[in-house]
Amino acid sequence: MLTFEQAWQTLIDAAQPLTETQTVALDEAYNRVLAEDVVADINVPPRPVSTMDGYALCALDYAPGRRFEISQRVPAGSTPEPHKKGTAARIFTGAPVPDNAFVVIPQEEAEVHDDGTVSFTPPAVKPWQNIRRTGEDIAEGDVVVAAGTRLVPQHVGLIASLGIAQVRVLRRLKVATFTTGDELVMPGQPLEEGQIYNSNRFVLHGLLERLGVEVVDLGQVQDTLDATVAALKNAAQQADVVMTTGGVSVGEEDHLKPAVEQLGALDMWKVKMKPGKPLAYGRIGETPFIGLPGNPVSAFATFHLLAGFFLRAQAGERVSFPEPIWVRAGFSRNRANFRRDFARARLENRGQESFAVLFPNQGSGVLTSVAWASGFAVIPEDTTVEVGDAIAFYPFRRLLP
Repeated sequence: MLTFEQAWQTLIDAAQPLTETQTVALDEAYNRVLAEDVVADINVPPRPVSTMDGYALCALDYAPGRRFEISQRVPAGSTPEPHKKGTAARIFTGAPVPDNAFVVIPQEEAEVHDDGTVSFTPPAVKPWQNIRRTGEDIAEGDVVVAAGTRLVPQHVGLIASLGIAQVRVLRRLKVATFTTGDELVMPGQPLEEGQIYNSNRFVLHGLLERLGVEVVDLGQVQDTLDATVAALKNAAQQADVVMTTGGVSVGEEDHLKPAVEQLGALDMWKVKMKPGKPLAYGRIGETPFIGLPGNPVSAFATFHLLAGFFLRAQAGERVSFPEPIWVRAGFSRNRANFRRDFARARLENRGQESFAVLFPNQGSGVLTSVAWASGFAVIPEDTTVEVGDAIAFYPFRRLLP
């Protein structure tokens, strides 16, 4: 049985990132993985601009109460005249600062007189006060977004600020999925004795869509070895990765392990974690295979903590395991477990500190716990916990952005 760290590193080391690329418009770049560095070919801002509404003048001319003639009006988007010594230019937020003017004084600190002059109240001013300098945000030649970055809206906006309309991205990862279990029924159908509704399919598809992968849904597979072998062959021919839920344990009705071994190799199938011990990784021919546990919470946890990182690395994204938030335990755990426990929890503020509070039922089949929780509170192996102890907390959004 691998430790959590060994399992995580095994998956990351096994990932073979995509190399095929596409050029897409910025509007289509969200959640795509960048294939090459985006390098700035301009400065942002391209010239000094005012950070507020006020008056631009030469800092050396300034004296409190001195009256200045208003020489020009500079709105955003205009081209100012060079600054005249001994005058002030009316300027607005985002407007280019006239050449030879090196300070902007806010309009709240100005007094316009009946004769059209303006004076100011600050006792002193500093050069470049309230001015964004040329290239302050981005300098020409800077790597603005690095290859291997999954593009979120702020990245796309940054690229747009350079005037770049298209980017080179890796093609989307294609993941084929199916679920196993004769007891599973799709929502909308009547339940027979001993059956349950198939929630895993919807959880898995939603998580995959969060990663921007292309999902090939092969439905539900009958609980037989022959059917499982056929489904795996079909999936491997259609996708870059095959991912399933259920059937990865060692019971008589769990056929995925022998089916994968028949078609390729199984490199990992037990992890020293709770929930989620029966996580399988291997290959069907040359196609990577990940088998998530059948219990809904175990599938959710192993996707967030392990499988999702593998898919991101396989898609070409640069990944690392995030740092936790350190909080106080709002619970006690008197019996140590040999597996690392990723308990479903949410944070409560108590005074100046945050406390992790556990969902009352931590069973691996209790899907309510992950809907209620905002992250995982980590209880290390062979460790007990008392209320107030410092513990690591991983928000779901930090594990799967």
